[in-house]
Amino acid sequence: MRYYYSADEIREAEAPLLASLPDGALMRRAAYGLATSIAGELGTVSGRCVCAVVGSGDNGGDALWAATYLRRRGARATAILLNPEKAHPKALAAFTRAGGRIVQKLPLSTDLVIDGVVGISGSGPLRPNAAAVFDAVQAAGVPVVAVDMPSGVDVHTGAADGPHVTPAVTVTFGGLKPVHALRDCGRVELIDIGLDLPASAMVGFEADDVAARWPVPGPHDDKYTQGVTGVMAGSETYPGAAILCTGAAVAATSGMVRYAGTAAAEVVSHWPEVIATPGHASAGRVQAWVVGPGLGTDETAAAALCFALESDVPVIVDADGLTILAAHPELVAGRSAPTVLTPHAGEYARLAGSAPGEDRVGATRRLADQLGVTVLLKGNVTVIAEPHGTAYLNVAGQSWAATAGSGDVLSGIVGALLASGLPPGEAAAAAAFVHARAADMAARDPGPAPVPTSASRILAHLRTALGSML
Repeated sequence: MRYYYSADEIREAEAPLLASLPDGALMRRAAYGLATSIAGELGTVSGRCVCAVVGSGDNGGDALWAATYLRRRGARATAILLNPEKAHPKALAAFTRAGGRIVQKLPLSTDLVIDGVVGISGSGPLRPNAAAVFDAVQAAGVPVVAVDMPSGVDVHTGAADGPHVTPAVTVTFGGLKPVHALRDCGRVELIDIGLDLPASAMVGFEADDVAARWPVPGPHDDKYTQGVTGVMAGSETYPGAAILCTGAAVAATSGMVRYAGTAAAEVVSHWPEVIATPGHASAGRVQAWVVGPGLGTDETAAAALCFALESDVPVIVDADGLTILAAHPELVAGRSAPTVLTPHAGEYARLAGSAPGEDRVGATRRLADQLGVTVLLKGNVTVIAEPHGTAYLNVAGQSWAATAGSGDVLSGIVGALLASGLPPGEAAAAAAFVHARAADMAARDPGPAPVPTSASRILAHLRTALGSML
């Protein structure tokens, strides 16, 4: 499990260490880890040239101390002081004593740049003098290692509304911050500096976390005890949505899938194991409903959504179901069983009345709290929020899942996990993780170089993605 911490949480955890350690010891501990990571990036330290771009405050101090340690190992070290009067005095003194040089612009021989402009207390874009330095760095093609986080990027939202640093590597201390999931920070390396951090309310699943939660049949299970997933999706106009959504539910569970809708014949022709009926009245008992993909927004579709939401089982609502729900949010009010909504940005705007904006975590949490449901906001970084509870971040690392019908596959997976009894936030987070992995595998089949893929191919790789973890 990856835990993400706010700047205040990190500072609170640092306070007892700062009080108990000698002055500057915690900074030097962090800087030593930073220097070690940079040395690994360089390969050979002796004779290489590093340049620290130094702002005021502790972030600049970390960069200067790291450059000092590298200088002591034989590197040529330079530093650009963006605000010389406010550079960390002890770190600057150590740097100059070790033979580091203060320069006004990036030396031509620079092999690596250390971004020590601002840290987790900073905000806003790079100021003009810093932006000019990093324009030169980019033009020269020199890799950047960011200290704690890329300068010019918001630590909590990952937003960048102006000039900012795009590093090859980010070295962070004590705990991950939201920016490390919400923004491209390059490869992120976490240095343990001895902070005593509790579990946080913002987390990210890893493969082991998904495997530990995925429903695996035991010796006494049967098709009913593993969960029966009901699907109301597709229509005469969009039968493909029914096929994709139902197929994903079949692939994600060893239990049973029931389909209720006008695409019953098409569904059974693709998935003969599905129990299909023409409507919800004859569908039979299920442990969770998936409602919405390709369903349409007419009275028949609205009746199907109402039927599901009036039941006492978990419901996931997607696509056309969300359009209906945006006009009638009272349908989810007071439900005792879990409800999961899976909007993309446009559907979110219809539900919430405004776009999610740059703070996608805050926006997802607000909608979850407002409606009393679990919300999965789709994107390259999928954000899942439980009402007044945990937020999950799933970093896809690529956008191969951004293809027509991909959301129908995701809905089917979530529905199967809800039917198995998994809590809604965990079901959504585990489904998003496996869906992203299947999309990546689909894009890399048959070779390592990724190629455009499709929802059908993502579905076809779902079992392979699960097998790689289970």
